[in-house]
Amino acid sequence: MQRILNQEYDQLIRRERALLENLRVLLARIDAPDEDLDLLKRSLQQLEELFLLVVVGEFNAGKTAFINALLGKRLLEEGVTPTTSRIHLLRYGDPPGQEPSGDDYLIVHVPVEWLREINVVDTPGTNAVIQRHQQITEHFIPRSDLVLFVTSADRPFSESERLFLERIRQWGKKVVIVVNKIDLIEEPADREQILAFVRENARELLGTEPEIFAVSARLALQARNGADAPDPRLWQASQFGPLEEYILRRLDAGERLRLKLENPIGVAAHLIDRYSELVRRRQELLRGDFETLDVIEEQLAAYQEDMRRDFKYQSSRVDNVLYAMAERGDRFFDETLRLGRILDLVNAEKVRGEFERQVVGDTSREIERHVNELIDWLVDRDYRQWRDIMEYLNRRATQHADRIVGQMGSDFEFNRQAMIASVGRAAQQVVEGYDREAESLKLAQEVQRAIIQTAAVEAGALGLGALLVALLQTTLLDITGILGASAVAALGLYVLPYRRSKVKAALRERINELRAQLNAALTRQFEDELGRSVQRIREAIAPYTRFVRVEREKLERLERDLQAARQELAEIRRLLQAAAPASASSAPR
Repeated sequence: MQRILNQEYDQLIRRERALLENLRVLLARIDAPDEDLDLLKRSLQQLEELFLLVVVGEFNAGKTAFINALLGKRLLEEGVTPTTSRIHLLRYGDPPGQEPSGDDYLIVHVPVEWLREINVVDTPGTNAVIQRHQQITEHFIPRSDLVLFVTSADRPFSESERLFLERIRQWGKKVVIVVNKIDLIEEPADREQILAFVRENARELLGTEPEIFAVSARLALQARNGADAPDPRLWQASQFGPLEEYILRRLDAGERLRLKLENPIGVAAHLIDRYSELVRRRQELLRGDFETLDVIEEQLAAYQEDMRRDFKYQSSRVDNVLYAMAERGDRFFDETLRLGRILDLVNAEKVRGEFERQVVGDTSREIERHVNELIDWLVDRDYRQWRDIMEYLNRRATQHADRIVGQMGSDFEFNRQAMIASVGRAAQQVVEGYDREAESLKLAQEVQRAIIQTAAVEAGALGLGALLVALLQTTLLDITGILGASAVAALGLYVLPYRRSKVKAALRERINELRAQLNAALTRQFEDELGRSVQRIREAIAPYTRFVRVEREKLERLERDLQAARQELAEIRRLLQAAAPASASSAPR
């Protein structure tokens, strides 16, 4: 190849090498399997090797007979059963001989002059009858520079051949179709019908109209029969001449170079398409993950909104207790602070006892009961929110269990499923280990501390109810103390109504202060607990969130890089097609 390289082709080869190297790095970032990375490495190496002509077809299409006819003598074993169990790589060699190369390859040295510039590969049959044959044939297709597809005239384009041609098309290979055993079809009209059928199906399967040659490899071998000049009559009947002219004359050095440079382009295009689709499917899956995270955030926002709305109702029950106490206080003072009860008013202790019994009463226990109910409500809603998040994540984890996203050797799907499962397990552990009594007691203690800090009272080891009683007594002590002074002042007819109004206003003021203190303490504690609950959930799903964001950024970079590789590939292909005519005219024949 070096003999016919000009500056233009030399630059194209440099660009192809750079593209293939960059693509190998890119696919490694996608965790591509070694076989795809090796395929790119092999494509790089093949730029320096001889032109590779690969012969494929079903085992009874006559591939080996065709190659023998092309070589001019029966050098390879033929048979009616699958005789080619390994790939035969034909190279120039004198004396002739064979040497194995691994389990699947046999290098055959043949003293045929044109093999100095072209290597020929005889592959096992592509039928699924012997699956191993098909596997090693398909594995070798990406390495070819030109594919000779041999089909039989008596049953052209079987279903397995159609499937195989579709796979060849994925690699962007140039295909020449050989319809062998044409001598079995006697009528010219039938031959034309068969060729028309092959041409139509080839155009449909390959997307282009390939060159088609109808030959009889059997008659061509008989015509040659080891002689220097073939038998003219048999050679004419074999129709082998145009095909031999194409391979040995028209397929000159310049055309072979162009096809060799197109080979890595086909391989690269195939891999870019495959992994672009892989990236697209991963992005689609991640979009679902982002929707999952959005749904969780929406749930958390709705959860907080619902909690704040419901908290107003829960805390209003505490307010109602205090409002009721204020109403009882108004009635008590209306009944007590009047002239008819002057003698009772002088006995302050008696009045204070009646005040505590009639006004204060069970206020502290009612408040404590409502606060405990509020705490239980908060704990229960927190538990239910964790349970809902857990159930939602578990549904998400199994939603795409049947989608094979990482089947090309990637850990992406495994890591993603493991991450979702891990977050789900964390939520499950929270739910299973949720001790409502312990959580309620803990929250009650925090509320108690908040009330102590708000009211600036000493509680010691008092419970919440005792704390509220102490707070009420401290707050209302001066109210009942006013009564003694009221009794002394009762000698003045107009003083008592005034004092009654003052005492009622003072009571309401003290109750409002108490209500404000309780509301402030409960609201602050509620907001703190609500914030901690939401933060715990966000921290629990943080690994999943980070995974999704990191993978999205990674896939976006891969998508851009694959698109850049696709554009570079298209430019190389354009330059190669533009350079082809000049090469064809200047290359030696």
